[in-house]
Amino acid sequence: MIKMKTIKKIIGLAILILFFAPLTQVMAQGSPPPPPGDVGGGDTPIGGNAPIGTGLVILTTLGLAYGGKKVYDARQKLEE
Repeated sequence: MIKMKTIKKIIGLAILILFFAPLTQVMAQGSPPPPPGDVGGGDTPIGGNAPIGTGLVILTTLGLAYGGKKVYDARQKLEE
């Protein structure tokens, strides 16, 4: 049986993640437009324009969920 204290921690963590996840999109800024008459673009980053912010948020969330499950399982085993 899941204790009420554990449920409150899980809900608090979920609210915290949902609050901070959109901030990664707000902080990102695009590069300025090229000057008029510029033919080639030498301003392209090495990795191209591949977005990594969303992937990092997904991986962090999955890592937190996995870690939470491991902690939960360890505490259940300790209580036995």
